[in-house]
Amino acid sequence: MSDNDSRPDPHPEPTPFAELNQVLRELTERAARILGDNFVGAYLQGSFAVGDADLHSDCDFLIPVRGPVTPDQEAALRALHDEIPTRPGHWPRHLEGSYPDSTALRGLEGLGRPWLFVDHGSRTMEWSTHCNTEVVRWSLRERGVTLTGPDPRELVDPVGPDVLRARMRTYARDFSADHAWLDYDVAWSQRYAVTSLCRILHTLETGRVTSKRAALLWAADHLDRQWSGLIRQSLDDRRLGLDFDDPPRPGTVERTAAFAEYVRATAGTTHEAP
Repeated sequence: MSDNDSRPDPHPEPTPFAELNQVLRELTERAARILGDNFVGAYLQGSFAVGDADLHSDCDFLIPVRGPVTPDQEAALRALHDEIPTRPGHWPRHLEGSYPDSTALRGLEGLGRPWLFVDHGSRTMEWSTHCNTEVVRWSLRERGVTLTGPDPRELVDPVGPDVLRARMRTYARDFSADHAWLDYDVAWSQRYAVTSLCRILHTLETGRVTSKRAALLWAADHLDRQWSGLIRQSLDDRRLGLDFDDPPRPGTVERTAAFAEYVRATAGTTHEAP
């Protein structure tokens, strides 16, 4: 079986973390009660689907709905996601996800439509296109973890490699603007930028989506050696997590800016595979 066709091995629990599994069970059950006949299923995408999730990951979920969320359902979902992050423990503060309209989720013609979304660690839901992307569709269809509901392949049409490559060229071109929220005075932000840029290059090369760690390892082995130190630093320091008082290593911000320019140039000259 090719890497593009592989899916996570069946496991009695959706993640290796007992606390997170309990949070996901309750989220799924309560969302199903709130949505009633509108509820389609509940799934994980992101790191817990494509691989290498750890305690520094957020948990990306999707709960598709059959039709528009009613005002009463929206109010109840907002109350649910307002309450979850107030609980003790680690994982209640690290959920992120959307409630996509299942019709808009199926094909690329649904791109650009806002879905009810809760950001990582937030208690306030918003209507956002954050999860309405080609990458999320591919991750859900090809690697998604089913908490309950039909197989993701029944919900999402295939997303071809050329579609993903086109999206990566846009990401590379607009990287600075799209990531203007990153504070490069914080080491985590500098490492996140390097990791994101490596994932862009990996998808341009392979036409599929991979984990942060796998993209960094691939880049360390395949890119020009001038970037090896920067990439290895991002790999080695991931274990440090987010610390707003942790400054980046000397020179890494400048190297990261140069790497972003390299990725933009590379994306601009990368041709679609025949």
